[in-house]
Amino acid sequence: MSAVFLGVRHHSPACARLVERTVAELRPAQVLIEGPAEMNDRLDELLLGHELPVAVFSHYRDGQRAATSWAPLCDYSPEWVALRAGRAAGAEVRFIDLPAWHPAFAERTNRYADAEARYAEAMERLCRRFAVDSSDALWDRLFEVEPDGGLAERLDAYFALVRGDAEADEGDRARETYMAAWVRAAVEAAGERPVLVVTGGFHQPALRALAGSGARKGAENDGWELGPDGWPVVPAPPDDALAGSFLVPYSFRKLDAFAGYQSGMPSPGYYQQVWEAGPEAAADGLLRRVVERLRARKYPVSTAGLIAARSLAEGLTALRGHPSPARIDVLDGLAGALITDDLDQPLPWTGRGTLTAGTHPAVVEMVAACGGDRTGRLHPETPAPPLVHDVAAQLAALALDGGPEATYRLDLTDAVDLERSRVLHRLRVLGIPGQVRTAGPAHGVDPVFTERWEAQPVLGREAALVEAGAYGATLAEAAAVALAERTRSGATEADGLARALFDAVLCGMDGFSEQLLDELSSCVGELQVSGPLGEVLATALGLWRHDRVFGMARGPLLAAVIDGATERLLWLLEGARGSSGVDFPRLRAVVAVRDAVLHAPELLSVTREVAAGIAGRISEDPEAPIDLRGASFGLARSLGRVPGSPDASGNPAEAVRTVARAGTDALGDWLAGLFALARDEVTGAVGDDGDGPGGGAESLIDVLDGLVSALSDNEFLSGLPALRQAFTFFPPRERDRIAARLLERRGVRGSSRSLLRTTADPLLMGRARALEESVSRLLARYELEATP
Repeated sequence: MSAVFLGVRHHSPACARLVERTVAELRPAQVLIEGPAEMNDRLDELLLGHELPVAVFSHYRDGQRAATSWAPLCDYSPEWVALRAGRAAGAEVRFIDLPAWHPAFAERTNRYADAEARYAEAMERLCRRFAVDSSDALWDRLFEVEPDGGLAERLDAYFALVRGDAEADEGDRARETYMAAWVRAAVEAAGERPVLVVTGGFHQPALRALAGSGARKGAENDGWELGPDGWPVVPAPPDDALAGSFLVPYSFRKLDAFAGYQSGMPSPGYYQQVWEAGPEAAADGLLRRVVERLRARKYPVSTAGLIAARSLAEGLTALRGHPSPARIDVLDGLAGALITDDLDQPLPWTGRGTLTAGTHPAVVEMVAACGGDRTGRLHPETPAPPLVHDVAAQLAALALDGGPEATYRLDLTDAVDLERSRVLHRLRVLGIPGQVRTAGPAHGVDPVFTERWEAQPVLGREAALVEAGAYGATLAEAAAVALAERTRSGATEADGLARALFDAVLCGMDGFSEQLLDELSSCVGELQVSGPLGEVLATALGLWRHDRVFGMARGPLLAAVIDGATERLLWLLEGARGSSGVDFPRLRAVVAVRDAVLHAPELLSVTREVAAGIAGRISEDPEAPIDLRGASFGLARSLGRVPGSPDASGNPAEAVRTVARAGTDALGDWLAGLFALARDEVTGAVGDDGDGPGGGAESLIDVLDGLVSALSDNEFLSGLPALRQAFTFFPPRERDRIAARLLERRGVRGSSRSLLRTTADPLLMGRARALEESVSRLLARYELEATP
């Protein structure tokens, strides 16, 4: 006897009922189901008595790629009904699809992502023919609200039209030839008894053609090996890969197309009611739930409004020719009766996709009522990955299993509390709900040594732990692999890299994960912006030099980052080209390079001499930004090289005179760079006799005083903002000493504070002076000066 093919839509109550009836009528010897074949030895695990929805979570990881996917099952999934009813009827039940790690699934994260969505031309024609807005409304019209008589024939015609002459992609072809090999083997094993094949409807026409002969030779020609028992061999992952499948709790929210689910029916809560009680009861229940939700949120819904919504839904059902109310009949009726505002966008059930910002509050509640809030629960005997057991043991050993209301205050200088902090941070990095940090150090050199963790909702914790098991068998390993993956994906974003670096510190990853070490050190070599990369270097260097809390001082994790960031920054800085103004993040990056070369030379591939040479070239490059030229001049002096032309002799005073010829704005920007890097080196002991390291025979301050005093009023007002900005790099005590030096040069006795503390903002005073001069010139032009 040949195979009977049932093409279904995943998560359709109508298809689930058809599968249940077909199994009861056919009494097949074999029931073959689209699902992961590697689970065939664990079908008893699927039937332990879970509260649905649940999903088969599969993961794969090797040196080149990482992939995860889910195969969700709910009460009205045809695949679940086929499994349960087939077992009850005494049939041999098998999953026949490729493992989720197989390249045939490529980037697909959902095994049951509808193939029909990728071949939309036929769907568009059908929607126009039946005057509906979306494929979901079309499906309801053709199948969910129609009588069950003739359902199999209608499904065959529908899927044949959807598939049409469309050429399946390479992944679908691989899956279909593999599933066809299972069908041929099952037909041969069943003898005269029937074989029932339940797959997504898009695959049904191809499977009929591929498996029609039932010949063993055909399976061999498809390239799939048969085992000694006559069944296709389940492909095994490569030896160097980590792969596995586990059951996880699922939820209606994850199943809902409005929340981003890739397949099947939207509004799972509504269709659960259709499955349990039929479309009439589901429509009544939806009306009631929507009104209850709206009233709970203080949205005005009167009894008259409810009656109007019910009447509209009934009228739309009749007008559209539906024998029973469809989901869109009820939703359109509710929207028409309860929403009086103008809507800025189409109602979400007229298409597919997630809800967008600005969706009307009543519409949000309608979609939520349709979605439902059910969350599945696994049977207590369900096997779990090693990570789940490791986490439970660590939480118990560290007294972190205090329940849903627990709050923890941790002293990071205490060894036990530090380990507790690391465990909580590892869970945070893996996205495990349960605790959220509300206080603690914000970055690597933040002088905060305590943390506070507070309870958060634990919904989805069990599933999250199982899914995190894809990263490793222990909590430390899993967190390290997750951080390495995050680092790789955010390699071009310095902010993301800095966060990943600090998370690694908080998790205590130093010296543990070679993969994380490699990712961090290589990613710093790909960043394109000097400012954020400087922040990464400064943070890493500060921890490497000074950390006494997290155990990162002199550690290899930070050493690799420091070396890579310093080398990359020198390359980026030498390639920078001119723009006016002061780039403070870039100046901080130059400071970080200086500190790395001075305080961690043993970590660097770049020698002090090479770094000083690069700084000297930048300082003399006329195309480099003027502030960076000043900073590079200061960097070269800090590293022991004296830049500049022979007549300048590296003397800051002579360099200042040269730069001043370009204007006071340029001078202020150049000084800002210089003062950011080498304030002490170039100013010396300000206020002494001029013999400090900054000046020799004359100090830089004396030179600047002479240059500024020689400026015209207009030149001074023009350059004042830039000059004032440059001197913000001096702390108050040093500014006080500079003011004292200026008073001394003028032979004025008195407190230097009189120069530092004015009655108004100097810039405001400057602008007022300029305005007065402009008005005076205008009056003079028109001979309107006042008579003395």
